[in-house]
Amino acid sequence: MKKLDITTAALLIIGGLNWGLIAVARFDLVAAVFGLDFGQTNPATRVIYGLVGLSALYQVTQLRAQRRMPPDHLFPCAPKCHKVEPRFNLARHLQHVHR
Repeated sequence: MKKLDITTAALLIIGGLNWGLIAVARFDLVAAVFGLDFGQTNPATRVIYGLVGLSALYQVTQLRAQRRMPPDHLFPCAPKCHKVEPRFNLARHLQHVHR
């Protein structure tokens, strides 16, 4: 994964956990980290909330881009390299292993 993908995923997890805490416990974790009460903001918390929003936009664009890719682009060798057998065949497996 690219660093940007990991960073945006982490920010989305933080944002999701924060919204879950707000819904369940009426506790704003981001505000608490910056020493604020529930519902209060300052420039630092607004930056965090803004980054979470931008991360969501970025991840949506990445999902849309992946949906447009043909399956062979995601797994280029899948149809050629791997045979999918309906069930495990021990005799065939042993022949292949002991060649």
